[in-house]
Amino acid sequence: MIGIVDYHMGNLASVINAFKKTGADARLESDPSKLGQYDKLILPGVGAFGDAMEHLQRNGMDEAVKTFAQSGKPLLGICLGMQLLFESSEEFGSTEGLGLIPGKVVAFDESKFDHPLKVPHMGWNELFVQKETSLFDSLPDDFYLYFVHSYHAVCNNRYAIGKTHYGYEFVSAVQNGNIFGIQPHPEKSHENGLKIIENFSKL
Repeated sequence: MIGIVDYHMGNLASVINAFKKTGADARLESDPSKLGQYDKLILPGVGAFGDAMEHLQRNGMDEAVKTFAQSGKPLLGICLGMQLLFESSEEFGSTEGLGLIPGKVVAFDESKFDHPLKVPHMGWNELFVQKETSLFDSLPDDFYLYFVHSYHAVCNNRYAIGKTHYGYEFVSAVQNGNIFGIQPHPEKSHENGLKIIENFSKL
């Protein structure tokens, strides 16, 4: 059974629908004390990093997610949910994250773009697979997914399982053991996104 963390900061309806399309049993969970009963966990997220951490901390959901991650069971952060896995974010000042993956979240640096582009990064773009991972089983070495974000992760390449180019190359998917994160929205990415969701369900 897959739990979807409900902390009032995610695009929950579309995430649930995507799991249903793959035949997976996914349920919303807003009670931190019940996270441990799930086999796998999804941390979704839309909005600002600081607001999300505040929502998670209100009822101890942040510590419950950390405890789940330490259990060795699969955890997947999606979009803002991926960013929350890191140690900190520079969005609207410095905010501490969950610290499950070493690294930080920074704004796109438009001064480093190889040509003029709009921020946020919005629309379809390619994810280039960096290393073999069960999350991308049966997908090619590069494939398109749907992105919407103004900030991106910076981390050691040992954690990078996917990268994307928007003005410059950035990390768009990560893994640290049983902990996974993906910057684009698989629930909005048609067949490729559903395949990622299906792969996660089978871990």
